[in-house]
Formats: sequence, structure tokens, C-alpha cells
Amino acid sequence: MYLITGGAGFIGSNLAEALVRAGERVRIFDDFSTGSMDNLRAIRDRVEIVRADLRDYDAVQQAMQGVTYVSHQAALRSVERSVDDPLSTDEVNVHGTLHVLMAAREQKTVKRVVYASSSSVYGDNEAMPKTEDLTPSPVSPYAVSKLAAEQYCIVFAKLYGLETVSLRYFNVYGPKQSPESRYAAVVPLFMQAALRGAPLEVHGDGEQSRDFTYIDHVVQANMRSCVTPGVGGQVFNIACGERHSLLEIADLIGRFVGRELPRRHTAPRRGDVRHTLASVARAERLLNLRPAVGFEEGLRRTFEALKKELHD
Repeated sequence: MYLITGGAGFIGSNLAEALVRAGERVRIFDDFSTGSMDNLRAIRDRVEIVRADLRDYDAVQQAMQGVTYVSHQAALRSVERSVDDPLSTDEVNVHGTLHVLMAAREQKTVKRVVYASSSSVYGDNEAMPKTEDLTPSPVSPYAVSKLAAEQYCIVFAKLYGLETVSLRYFNVYGPKQSPESRYAAVVPLFMQAALRGAPLEVHGDGEQSRDFTYIDHVVQANMRSCVTPGVGGQVFNIACGERHSLLEIADLIGRFVGRELPRRHTAPRRGDVRHTLASVARAERLLNLRPAVGFEEGLRRTFEALKKELHD
């Protein structure tokens, strides 16, 4: 049995579908504050759903019953949200993760907890590419919360023998990623604006770059991190090892729609870093993990999925 916290969200629901296709039993834990039942349409009758909050320890304990692997995706995401409300970010991302770890330790059936961390933990450390042994330098409450929870995972592995793996995601994108939030990610926001004929809102000069990671790669990373022997206690960058600017994304989306897209430049976002680029050597070596979908193809798939969704 797999427990996916945040299983109705973008990453969690894609992971749940992949596990169901593989014949696994899946239990989803989500408070549906940002996740959606629509994300689970294809598997709704083949998964168990627990509607509850990570901050409710009793609910987390109940959901952990009979579980073998935990994929802990639930979090209050977004750097900007954390700048606006650092307390809630801490309560969910740090204390919520501690609840998951404590419940997993108590439930003797759990073999491993895989935790969704973030590239934001590197912060303004200017070294490129980012290797997992770099000293973190977080510059936002979100990044602090992710690093703190990551440290809890390491401590639980050392102190209590609970196997944990932390995955530092680099700017994940793909189908099911919602543009309907003030804290939405740049890829769905750009695509939605393009499809509606609105100008793209570009923070800063648009030359900032990210190591964008297609959702299928993240799903594979989670599945392999659950079952690969000998990786307990490890931290992995989950990325593609290449970076692309916001302006490059705008140009590609313009190519998809067949016209140049107007842009509206605004002030840089608080807490953002200028560039990210990951070293993926550790994940390649220990998880045998390599991206199967290139950047342009991933963007095209995401664009077509969002276009269909908006049309429907």
C-alpha cells in the first residue's frame, strides 16, 4: 500500500495514476485546499481517499495504517505565498512533515518515506550546477521550511532507523498543473495567458533561468526512490541538468500558438533566485534516473493538455 500525501495535487495525482497503472494499491491523503477531485477522475474508483489536514496528527496516524511506502507530496507551495504568510508555511511544511514521520515510525509496516523537498533550499548559493553536498542558503520562509523538514527526514533515518529519501525538485511542470492561483507557476500562467490572448506577465527582465523538470521524470523519481535498495537517508536533485529562461519559454509557447506573444514586465518577485541548474549525477548513478522527455516536447504536451482542459 502506498500513501500519497497531497495526492489530489499536481504531482501527487500524476504519481497516483502511475502507481495504479502499475497495479499498486494507493491511499490518498489531501485536505483539497489546493488539490482537486478532478485530478483523480481517471482513478477515482481505484484509490482510497482520506480528506484531512496534515496538522491533524490523529488523522495522519489513521491514514498510515497498513502502509508500506509513503510519498509525502503535501505542502503549502510557493515562495511568494511563504513571504506573505510564513507561519502557515511552517505549520504545514515543517510540523506536517514531522507528523508524517512520527506516524510512519509508529506504523511498523512502513519501509520508506520519500519526501518532496525543493531546489529552493540552495537559495543564493551561487555555485553552478547545484550539487547535493552544497551548503544550503535559503532566502525565503518556504525554502527554510523545506530544508527543516528535510533535516527531520535525515534525523529520523539516523535516530530511529526509519528509511527516508529527500527529493529536491527543480521547477516541475506538466499536465494538471493549475494556473488558477495568484501563486501559480510560470509555465501554466504563460500558457493560459497565451490561450486567452492576454499578455504574458514576466517578472523582472525575463532572463532569469530555471532547470525545468517534466512531471514524468518526477513520477519516476518517486517510484524508484521508494523501492531502490541502499538509498535510504539520501538526498537527490530531481532535474534535467539544463536551464532555460522565461523569455525562452515565452518564445516556445508563441511557436505553439503561431504568433508572437505580447509581454508585460513587472517587478521581480520577492525571495526568488536568479538562476538554478542541477547536477543530476547522483540520481543517475544511484536511481538509474534519466529524463525521458525533452524540454520542448514536455512544454508541448503541457500546452496541449491545458488547451484541452480550457476548451472542455
